[in-house]
Amino acid sequence: MASLPFSATSFHSTFVCFNYKARNPNLFFLKKGSSFTFSRRKFFIKSVASDQRQDLKEEGQITEEASLDTFVPDSASIASSIKYHSEFTPSFAPDHFKLPKAFKATAESVRDSLIINWNATYAYYEKINVKQAYYLSMEYLQGRALLNAIGNLELTGAYAEALKKLGHNLEDVAREEPDAALGNGGLGRLASCFLDSLATLNYPAWGYGLRYKYGLFKQYITKDGQEEVAENWLEMGNPWEIVRNDVSYPVKFYGEVISGPEGIKEWVGGEDITAVAYDVPIPGYKTKTTINLRLWSTKVAPEKFDLSAFNAGDHAKAYSAMKNAEKICYILYPGDESLEGKTLRLKQQYTLCSASLQDIIARYERRSGEFLNWEIFPEKVAVQMNDTHPTLCIPELIRILIDVKGLSWEQAWNITQSYINGDLSTRTVAYTNHTVLPEALEKWSLELMEKLLPRHVEIIKMIDEELIQTITDEYGTEDLDLLQEKLKQMRILDNIELPESVAEMIAKPEKSSVEAIESTEEDDVSDEETEPTAEEDELEEEEIEEKNEVPPIIEPDPKLPKLVRMANLCVAGGYAVNGVAEIHSEIVKNEVFSDFYEMWPEKFQNKTNGVTPRRWIRFCNPDLSKIITKWTGSVDWVVNTEKLVTLRNFADNEDLQSEWREAKRRNKVKVASFLREKTGYIVNPDAMFDVQVKRIHEYKRQLLNIMGIVYRYKKMKEMSHEERKASFVPRVCIFGGKAFATYVQAKRIVKFITDVGATVNHDPEIGDLLKVVFVPDYNVSVAEMLIPGSELSQHISTAGMEASGTSNMKFAMNGCILIGTLDGANVEIRQEVGEDNFFLFGAEAHEIAGLRKERAEGKFVPDPRFEEVKAYVRSGVFGPYNYEELMGSLEGNEGYGRADYFLVGKDFPSYIECQDKVDEAYRDQKRWTKMSILNTAGSYKFSSDRTIHEYARDIWRIDPVVLP
Repeated sequence: MASLPFSATSFHSTFVCFNYKARNPNLFFLKKGSSFTFSRRKFFIKSVASDQRQDLKEEGQITEEASLDTFVPDSASIASSIKYHSEFTPSFAPDHFKLPKAFKATAESVRDSLIINWNATYAYYEKINVKQAYYLSMEYLQGRALLNAIGNLELTGAYAEALKKLGHNLEDVAREEPDAALGNGGLGRLASCFLDSLATLNYPAWGYGLRYKYGLFKQYITKDGQEEVAENWLEMGNPWEIVRNDVSYPVKFYGEVISGPEGIKEWVGGEDITAVAYDVPIPGYKTKTTINLRLWSTKVAPEKFDLSAFNAGDHAKAYSAMKNAEKICYILYPGDESLEGKTLRLKQQYTLCSASLQDIIARYERRSGEFLNWEIFPEKVAVQMNDTHPTLCIPELIRILIDVKGLSWEQAWNITQSYINGDLSTRTVAYTNHTVLPEALEKWSLELMEKLLPRHVEIIKMIDEELIQTITDEYGTEDLDLLQEKLKQMRILDNIELPESVAEMIAKPEKSSVEAIESTEEDDVSDEETEPTAEEDELEEEEIEEKNEVPPIIEPDPKLPKLVRMANLCVAGGYAVNGVAEIHSEIVKNEVFSDFYEMWPEKFQNKTNGVTPRRWIRFCNPDLSKIITKWTGSVDWVVNTEKLVTLRNFADNEDLQSEWREAKRRNKVKVASFLREKTGYIVNPDAMFDVQVKRIHEYKRQLLNIMGIVYRYKKMKEMSHEERKASFVPRVCIFGGKAFATYVQAKRIVKFITDVGATVNHDPEIGDLLKVVFVPDYNVSVAEMLIPGSELSQHISTAGMEASGTSNMKFAMNGCILIGTLDGANVEIRQEVGEDNFFLFGAEAHEIAGLRKERAEGKFVPDPRFEEVKAYVRSGVFGPYNYEELMGSLEGNEGYGRADYFLVGKDFPSYIECQDKVDEAYRDQKRWTKMSILNTAGSYKFSSDRTIHEYARDIWRIDPVVLP
């Protein structure tokens, strides 16, 4: 006999169970208080939540009409729910209730609550047929979901108490959850912050992505530097997702396009796969709104398994079709050095776009019912492309509308893009640009795309022709040099001949009205005029030839590849284009897409990025959150970050400063413990914690940071013990981030950082005065640990190259002071927190081109201190690894991988001088604490709630929908 109390807010008092004594399970129903025999054990099912709800109803606190989801569960009902899932939703052996099992059961208990609101949200959206925004992204860097979900549901205390009753600590249980391996850097984290804000602000929206089995990779740090192994985040299952086996769509590759009756195009043959939906609920904070992240996984139908080949022993052939389909969703950003890698990436992008667009259209048709009207499609649907990865949704939308739904080209094109008189409200597809880096402004081989997606290439050529016509209408044919230059820069198809009609038009321009008048006047000249001499005749013929000479049409270069420029397709095919920080948006308008901006200035907007204050202060930094709530007077700042500005009034208050420092030190102690666990290094929590954590890339300049540390270390070694203590503030320099597996130079930088750390950290002369720690496998959960305990954060990219950055916002929110260049959102952060509370150095964006030109001309003279550091590295003090390639990249005036393209040497002197100012400020802890408080106060602007409000108002034209 065993008694099992049960309650969960998602389960009513009637339960469905199976009698397993019979070979064919028979359903029977159990009412509250029933007992039954199950596997020779007798259980008593008691609905605690229902009992408590009945008590409240009798007391008049809730009405008969109130639904179960209005009931707030207590710790007893939550504990019963967790025990229920550990018993009846088993993923582990029944014998023990250890941490992995406790996490899974707890997550499933939370998911029950989410499902109620989740279903209610979309039932209501369906009922009122509201306009909805759909966010397409190749990345969602979600992090752990448990604490965020129960925090948004306001159940943190209840779950902590429930787990305590069951013998576990909530934080220990939460640490069992692996980070979802669906993203890599800021692009994916931004997408996840946006979903949180969309739900919190009650905007009708939906995210679409891919369900990567192995993610990017798990990073290990060894004596050889970074090593990559496959992520195992799905190994124990994902309790948050629900597979929708009834929601799947066909996706086609290869094949050919044939013309059917009445010119209808049909894409036939080729390789067919199926995209299956996996849904993940995204709860809002203090709201019932729970939106959806739909992830696609890929497979083929069972009949694609070649049973004959398998039985004949040719196993590889038997399951080749299955593997080809499944591998699409294996890895985030597979290496694209090979043709196979490029093909796989393109397949991923098309799978995301095709499955998502088919789903969006199916939802629109279902909501429309018998009143289906394609003309109002953009009044119900807004599609946001998160960078260029989802660009194929433009031709895919057109393909579906024309080939499947029977619309004309004009109708489909107008639905997708047509920017009519500045009216954004009637269009569908919009584009967010996240980078100025050429490699991220994707260009695909036309040959590959024609082979893989033949119908889409036809549509892209039609879009290109529309664009050419628009450019020609805008600039005319009088100045052919100008026109051809515009076509060269703006066309979607690069190094490809002009359409025949356009080529003829440019080659034979019509006479202008002025030329026609001049010609008429010449015909009317009196016969009495003197006849020209032979010499004059010859001169006149030369002038006529010169006048009629047409500049040669730009011919394709056979030595260069034919390309499809995806960013140009985004701008041409989307109705709105936005950058993600003020300086970035200006670069987008004036440099990256200057020709498009000249022609369509109304298309371009700025939407400075933001981060959710729930995850990035409220939940990851509870000590600081309590202080903010106390001094601002309420917890309203969690959704109205403007309330953070109140802290400015108390920045000099000694009581606040004392509380602030104590909270920071507690967080630093946690970081020190974490670093010891992850790396073995012991650090002093009383030292300054100096952090640079982000994707490893040359433009982000981790190399500048570590070379500054080398300079600091070298100067320390040249001093006596007393001189060192007097000259330097103790620092713990923390790095984290992944170098892409095939990015050799970035991996050299990781190796260099770890070698410097190995030398410095074991130097008894230096001791706690300087430590260098590289945290392996940096992810959201690591960030949630490091950011609250950080004191100085480095955002030191080459000016003009970081679109925005979002980690700079997270650090500022948590009272961390930034050192950085005037790049990305640094510019706006500095404006808001105050120039005196930001450590600024380095060249500015408008200087960069001139500085590179100066370098190419051999005019750059490196600072002696920079040369000193390079020589010190080459001396072998950091081990036997040959750093010649790394140091060589900072030398020379030209050449791939050389000439210091990212201006490390140029900015090095101002960087180390700025670091001296950091030391000086840190010595005055009262001043430093005030700076820290003012950074948190000034971060009010950088909430993703503010960003989402702007997207909803200016681009998507959607309104909040509050569930009744």
